[in-house]
Amino acid sequence: MHRVAVVIVPPVRSFDVSIPLMVFNNVEHYVVHVCTARPGPTPTVGGPDIVVPDGLDAMEGADTVLAVGSGGQQAPTEVLDALRKAAAAGARIASLCTGAFVLAQAGLLDGLRATTHWGLADDLATGFPSIDVQPDLLFVEDGGIFTSAGAAAAIDLCLHLVRIDYGASAANAAARLAVVPPVRPGGQSQFIETPLPPERGTSLAPTRVWALEHLDRPLTLTDLADHAKTSVRTLTRRFHAETGLSPLQWLLHRRIDRARELLETTELPMDQVAGKSGLGSADSLRKHMVGRVGLTPTAYRASFNRAPTDASR
Repeated sequence: MHRVAVVIVPPVRSFDVSIPLMVFNNVEHYVVHVCTARPGPTPTVGGPDIVVPDGLDAMEGADTVLAVGSGGQQAPTEVLDALRKAAAAGARIASLCTGAFVLAQAGLLDGLRATTHWGLADDLATGFPSIDVQPDLLFVEDGGIFTSAGAAAAIDLCLHLVRIDYGASAANAAARLAVVPPVRPGGQSQFIETPLPPERGTSLAPTRVWALEHLDRPLTLTDLADHAKTSVRTLTRRFHAETGLSPLQWLLHRRIDRARELLETTELPMDQVAGKSGLGSADSLRKHMVGRVGLTPTAYRASFNRAPTDASR
């Protein structure tokens, strides 16, 4: 089992605490412990107290340690010491939202790229000039340490960690159980426009569902616009407002996600995986997998497909 220790650093929002529980508890391979420097009733910002059962010794032997909370305030010395000890022991270190300040105070982000909620990004950059703060990204990995922006991006990061550990199929299953969208890439901007009022009382969600059902087809902007019964220009504007991506960027991400699931769950030859995911050819599949995941399709299948594979494919 993969042990996850969620270390709470008040002030903290109860919703932020619930995010790793919601995601990791939906995957059978994880066991999650919530801990803090002072176990027991813990106040939250704008909500009821939560009871944190474990002390910092729960971090010992953890595979992943997530820092949650602080609001940018100074964390207790014992928390910083425990984080340094966990990092030295080889634990994967991550933070959700303002938890980046805790990692910064522990010195774990020195010389690295990192992000936090955009509203506090300037404070992080000013207080810790050795950190290369990326205020416009959803989540960042550098030097094996992961940081995320606000609440929705924290969900994205947790799902991303599941994807790293157990593949796209497990991450997508966790997303479905949590009733949240599949993983968004960390390089996507935090600054998504406020959604425009949907024309004729509808959004583009039905068109996105339709596109997912037809990924094996060579879908064009005109195809999507025809389904949405709108112009290509309006489709592009509304698509970006609702997803933060252009229609073709969104399609490419979903095609790669589909290819990853097929590599994980089937024995299909590479050209069929490419065809069913809409990536065209085995060469195109290889190009996009290496660019997005850093692994060839064969290497990805060897890492994540639980069934025996044919090495000649």
